[in-house]
Amino acid sequence: MKKRVVILGDVMLDVVVQPLGHVAPTSDTPTNILVTRGGAGANVAIALSATGHDVSYVGAGGSDAASHVFVEALRLGGVGAHLQRVEGPTGTVVVIVASDGQRAMLSDRGANAYLEHGFVTEQLREPFDHLHVSGYLLLDAATRSVGVDALALARSRGISTSVDVCSVAPLAQVTPDVFLQAAQGASTLFANNEEALAVSAQDTVEDAASSLATLFGEVVITRGEHGALAAVGSERFAVPATVVDVLDTTGAGDAATGAYLGARLHGEDPAVALERAMIASARVVGGLGALG
Repeated sequence: MKKRVVILGDVMLDVVVQPLGHVAPTSDTPTNILVTRGGAGANVAIALSATGHDVSYVGAGGSDAASHVFVEALRLGGVGAHLQRVEGPTGTVVVIVASDGQRAMLSDRGANAYLEHGFVTEQLREPFDHLHVSGYLLLDAATRSVGVDALALARSRGISTSVDVCSVAPLAQVTPDVFLQAAQGASTLFANNEEALAVSAQDTVEDAASSLATLFGEVVITRGEHGALAAVGSERFAVPATVVDVLDTTGAGDAATGAYLGARLHGEDPAVALERAMIASARVVGGLGALG
């Protein structure tokens, strides 16, 4: 059955940069460059929409062309965008892609830091079936309370919720305890391997899953080339990765999150949902940028 899902997340423009050789410090370096819609939550939203659910996206965009690019990209992906307009630049991230497909990100949150409680609450007045909050909101002190209040509002209505850890560097900066306090009560937690180890303070991903499963009803951990696993109560599920040539890992985990969540909201069991997640992730890593 189709569900109405609200995604609360960042509004970003991605500038993906893949040098084709050693970077010449004072000269030119041949490079693949892609400028496109970004945002971890938006990646989740589009992947979730592809599973057949009705998806709405809530965030804050700037007074520039980048905000319009973001909205149009979501529209083409079947997602309705509801943005608070902020005077100033839309958030931007420069993604530097290495030869092995791994990436580093240089981020400017821009308008995202000004997302207001009142705007979000207004967008949540209409009935919905699930709320997903991007961890970037909880990792930033400027928007943490907005995400916390949205999760609390959904829980007060008996609506399921999910949170994605999103990024290990800001997690370390704010501390796992602060993040876990903000995310407490969410029905499902999503993390990649590195994030799961950091937020749980465990040494193995299996122990991380078990530890986090005592705090959340369902925990999903993506593990790159090693596939993914899920902990649901006392049950454990694991699937291998779909084997493909990797060009760029940007957005792969987000695609997996959206596909998994979509399958679970359709009533599929965790093992099937994990398989769908790996297929969605494989589609993304074969191309440059989060759009694959």
